[in-house]
Amino acid sequence: MVCEKYTVTESRVGSLPLVTIENVDRFDVSKVFDCGQAFRFDRVYSSSHESEFAGCAHGKYISVAQDGSTVYIYNSTAREYAEIWERYLGLDRDYAEIDKSILSLSHNPTLREAVNTSSGIRILRQDSWEAICSFIISQNNNIPRIKKIIAALSRKCGERVDTAGMEEHIAEAHRENEGCLYSFPSPDKVGALGVDGLFELKTGFRAKYIYDAAEKMQNGEIDLDLLESTENTADAVAHLCSVKGIGPKVACCALLFGFARLDAFPVDVWIKKVIEKYFDEGFAPSDLGSFAGVAQQYLFYYERFLVNEKGENKK
Repeated sequence: MVCEKYTVTESRVGSLPLVTIENVDRFDVSKVFDCGQAFRFDRVYSSSHESEFAGCAHGKYISVAQDGSTVYIYNSTAREYAEIWERYLGLDRDYAEIDKSILSLSHNPTLREAVNTSSGIRILRQDSWEAICSFIISQNNNIPRIKKIIAALSRKCGERVDTAGMEEHIAEAHRENEGCLYSFPSPDKVGALGVDGLFELKTGFRAKYIYDAAEKMQNGEIDLDLLESTENTADAVAHLCSVKGIGPKVACCALLFGFARLDAFPVDVWIKKVIEKYFDEGFAPSDLGSFAGVAQQYLFYYERFLVNEKGENKK
């Protein structure tokens, strides 16, 4: 479901290129970057905008800001927006139609509430290798530690990105941890660290899994083209599960956030709780159709950030 094009203009703030996208609906930058799908973006608290997040993606440091229905991408040209960021931010998809499709397949009242209250979340299209590696790191881990490990790995063998002109748009967390200002390293650079080198970055038991993934990426055992093109998501999950330490949950996360396979439905402790709490016995993710992964993010955000943090409906 491809959306109609928004109004996109390019300008400059000093030497810094700026893309402005107007009349954007169903996009909330705070929800997009604060719902657990990405680990390299953090809030810019000193922003002059209603909300702004900055981070590294696809080898570049950008910030994404928002005022109402207007979205700004600092350090991006219009060409880069068309080639990278439109797809990355999910602005190439019609989320009104996606939401309609999800709700047409279920009359569950909690799902309807989750769709309504979580509106604005869009599934990011992250670098495929980065998504695979990041969600290996995420196993039995919390978000602050995941971010620290990824920053340490990037600083160790990634490349420093250009932030000239971005002084007012760098997240405060990234001024304190300069590893956040490095690109995510390629499989060969990660593999060159070896298991011991990865362990030194405080990856723990995950070191051998990251190394195995890097090795399999280099020798072609992980085939990104196959993961992109194979029709059956279950086959893509099985392919990723050939990596040591990757199970269905990590595989589904990588496929959802790194390959835009929007039917991939990761099941973690939060989603298990949601299914048990709100859905009838016999529920299957496939019941939610080709956008089950989007529904999963709505439900995850609804339960963890709206219900749990407010203390509502706790067991």
